[in-house]
Amino acid sequence: MAIDKGKFQEDEEEASAVARFHKIVLGWDYKQLAKENERENRKDSKGKLSVVKNTYKDADDYFETYEPLLFEEVKAQILQNQDAEEASVCKMRLVMECSEADGFHILLVTYEHEEEEYLAPNDLLLLSIEEVKGSSFPSSYGFAVVENRQNNLLRLRMYLAEEVVQITKNTKYSRTEPFIQSLSNMRSLITSSASLLDKRVFSLKLCSLSTIIREYIALRSISSLPFKDLIFTAAEKSCGSGDDAWKISGPLHEFFTENLNKSQKEAIDVGLSRRSFVLIQGPPGTGKTQTILSILGAIMHATPARVQSKERGLKRRFQMTIEEKDNHWAQASPWMLNVNPRDAIMPEDGDDGFFPTSGNDMKPEVVDSNRKYRKRVLVCAPSNSALDEIVLRLLTTGLRDENAQTYTPKIVRIGVRAHHSVMSVSLDHLVAQKRGSAVDKQKQGNTGSDVDSIRTSILDEAAIVFATLSFSGSPLLAKSNRGFDVVIIDEAAQAVEPATLIPLATRCKQVFLVGDPKQLPATVISTVAQDAGYGTSMFERLQKAGYPVNMLKTQYRMHPEIRSFPSKEFYEEALEDGADIEAQTTRDWHKYRCFGPFCFFDIHEGRESQHPGATGSRVNLDEVEFVLLMYHRLVTMYPELKSSSQIAIISPYNYQVKTLKDRFKEMFGSESDKLVDINTVDGFQGREKDVAIFSCVRANDKGEIGFLSNSHRMNVGITRAKSSVLVVGSAATLKSDPLWKNLVESAEKRNRLFKVSKPMSDFFSEENMETMKVREKDMEIPDALEFEDEAPPLAANYVGNDDNEFGDGGGDEDDAALAEED
Repeated sequence: MAIDKGKFQEDEEEASAVARFHKIVLGWDYKQLAKENERENRKDSKGKLSVVKNTYKDADDYFETYEPLLFEEVKAQILQNQDAEEASVCKMRLVMECSEADGFHILLVTYEHEEEEYLAPNDLLLLSIEEVKGSSFPSSYGFAVVENRQNNLLRLRMYLAEEVVQITKNTKYSRTEPFIQSLSNMRSLITSSASLLDKRVFSLKLCSLSTIIREYIALRSISSLPFKDLIFTAAEKSCGSGDDAWKISGPLHEFFTENLNKSQKEAIDVGLSRRSFVLIQGPPGTGKTQTILSILGAIMHATPARVQSKERGLKRRFQMTIEEKDNHWAQASPWMLNVNPRDAIMPEDGDDGFFPTSGNDMKPEVVDSNRKYRKRVLVCAPSNSALDEIVLRLLTTGLRDENAQTYTPKIVRIGVRAHHSVMSVSLDHLVAQKRGSAVDKQKQGNTGSDVDSIRTSILDEAAIVFATLSFSGSPLLAKSNRGFDVVIIDEAAQAVEPATLIPLATRCKQVFLVGDPKQLPATVISTVAQDAGYGTSMFERLQKAGYPVNMLKTQYRMHPEIRSFPSKEFYEEALEDGADIEAQTTRDWHKYRCFGPFCFFDIHEGRESQHPGATGSRVNLDEVEFVLLMYHRLVTMYPELKSSSQIAIISPYNYQVKTLKDRFKEMFGSESDKLVDINTVDGFQGREKDVAIFSCVRANDKGEIGFLSNSHRMNVGITRAKSSVLVVGSAATLKSDPLWKNLVESAEKRNRLFKVSKPMSDFFSEENMETMKVREKDMEIPDALEFEDEAPPLAANYVGNDDNEFGDGGGDEDDAALAEED
């Protein structure tokens, strides 16, 4: 009964949080938001906001900092698409019914199933009496949120009261007289007794609020989270030791010792010590996903150390002879000499000791009887692509059990947009599979309640559940009868803090945050919130506050010359190379110095230009031309590179990416996307290629490089390749930034920089390429990686070009895609 009361209280708190969120957002004036968003008015908002701190005094201090920042982000999301080319269509609807509840007006309006634009719960609409046309704006309008769809009707919620809900004590917000009159007109229309034809309204979809509502609910629940003190103070009272620790079996321990490096094993040991929060930093190529799978294996098969010690300490009675034992067993268990009666009845999937493997084959996973302390784990990531990467790796490689044998546990991937490669373990697929079996058809019908019960049963049987951070707060998981013992969040440095709070509401006992704060952070749309530190992840904040972090240090992806620069600039030279990594990443094209592990091409006559739409995005047509020439020369000489799986072209600017895609399409036709992968820096998070060409774009006399100066973006942008990174940019412009200056000057000191003049086609002429060949004695020069002040003797100027190679590294993240304007 106590559990029911607790659940009831949680539901009440959630309903209260949602109501407050709706009253605040639905109480805003769209016109006023647009005015506040004007560049000259943004500064007024900054002084009213608290900046994110490393630690907090209590729940009130924490909440008063984050709540206003979250609502700034809501404002930015509402306004984000107002100038979009593919704007939402204004749709006429009839008000069928109107009622009032808890201070809100509840509307039922018409909805046609064949409408092109799909409307879902938590979609925010602009509802108006007049149609929105072009730049004209209706005189009577207000926000409405979709609650649900009922056949051909939409149930909407509006807040038409004159009362205003304050976000903070310091902000005084009141509705303007015109807006109050606008709402009054709206209220009069929808509550009047006029005919339906007279009760017409127009709706315009603005955005979905689903994710940010879940973040807000999690933020409101901070005071009830078991880890709240640790979250506030970044300190743990006890790190877990002795009787609190967990142990793994000898064979599993031996397997980890033989197959994992020192820093990976240390991360597992910290997890087994039962520290409440375990932070694992995974720089580029350091086996982050493998570490997560090993942690899963350890967690699933660990037992409390105190149990093991008690078992070892048991006093033994007198020892029987073999004959006495046989006689004793025969009397106590007569079936041991024949057939156990229970063996005649095989248990069904889900019974104790048997767990379906997942997806394609439903053979049971036989769980050894001594696996009494099985835990349940929730694995999350900020995006679907990052999540599916872990799911696919688990399905491909499996986990190791107590005997270090490979097996696939019962797993479920919940949420939308699952990649086809992991569809076999998606919840929808498993539900369809159960409903489609003849046995299930006999047991239950195909009603909605049956589907819900099947979902719940699948979730309850799963040993590991995978969900995005947002979906971990869905009602689907809330209906599950079982909680989670451990939460693992991958790419934790790419999530805003309120998003990280969502899965913690599962009342788990331990949390693993895995990520890399030195790579791209969470995407925050609001510049005001961004400036106040809203984009700082919980991982980064705790790290800055001094919470211990286990860093993975051995990289297995990049050529040592690629690893060198990020190791020095971003990881305090802590990265080391895995065994034989240089031999594994050396390629035939390294015979040419201009295609070495790292090269910087100085297009010193190039110039950037801005997108005609004045959105801030930029293009550099000289770099586009050079990149095309470089690509053509590479694939002509090495046809194996003629594949998008082998070579990438990266740029921080959307307009440059679009221009490159258009040019490649002109040259190679509609199949161009199969030849080369072209995307933004943000779009390449967590990905790797053999060769990466990076176009910096910025080239101007003022030395302005905009958000290219962001160290996270630089780290990701120049670290996507395994064998060769070819950076194209203006050395003079980039040198205005200290970090880029270090990169350019390190190339200059070691003679790894190539100056490119017009006509740029001359650079790849047969004559010049001949001079680029690496001589044998050059290849024998040891370690050109440490950025010596004195240049090694392999440098020379060829045909007026300073040729250079130099080092950098690749990254481990996710496809978070697309922040990009200055």
